[in-house]
Amino acid sequence: MRKIFIADAHLRNPQDKNYQALVRFLDMLPVDTDTLYLLGDIFEFWIGNPQPVYGHYREVVECLKRLRARGVRIVYFEGNHDFHLGGFFRNELQAEVHTGGAEMEIGGRRVCLCHGDQVNRSDYHYRALRFLLHGPLVKALVPVIPRRLTDRIAAKLSQRSSRQHDSRKSRWDYARILEGFARERFAAGCDLVVTGHFHLPMELREGERVFVALGDWITHYSYAQWTEAGLTLERFD
Repeated sequence: MRKIFIADAHLRNPQDKNYQALVRFLDMLPVDTDTLYLLGDIFEFWIGNPQPVYGHYREVVECLKRLRARGVRIVYFEGNHDFHLGGFFRNELQAEVHTGGAEMEIGGRRVCLCHGDQVNRSDYHYRALRFLLHGPLVKALVPVIPRRLTDRIAAKLSQRSSRQHDSRKSRWDYARILEGFARERFAAGCDLVVTGHFHLPMELREGERVFVALGDWITHYSYAQWTEAGLTLERFD
């Protein structure tokens, strides 16, 4: 069976090129696809259990519902732009939701999956912010905050994240950080490691062990797939 891994689409507007491409890609998934792994930041901002669902994301949600109707299992790893998702994605899509990284078995191989926002342990400022946003206080406040205020906060956080992206890239060597993380997980016994967050498509192979950084669905349109032939990094044309 085929398993698909994507991350970092940062969807905003249904008219955007990457938004339309992702919908096409999901609708075109081969019939032998049994699991779709969403490794975070699929949406530019999604927090909690919005009722009604965010209007600009309705098309993607309907697309995911069609996949579920086909019998495709959906596994969501929360990112730094989409979190506290359990209520909606478990109830509406019967998805399996992970708030952090996890290890599981795929094809008899031990696999480490995560969004990747905790990989850079030197980014103390972000780690503190993540601790706050993903914590129980914010989770409890989200349902009682007016939708208009939530949307305003989302826009501010999105702008802040975009401004800091280039400065982070110049400050840290992402390829070296990812390579170190991969080897750390290999040493811990993982056969396959897949992560997102860094918007850097990357493969590392050491014998039977494989690491894949998914890149993004903004400029690279990259994803990973697992078949009986193994784990590979691909691009959507």
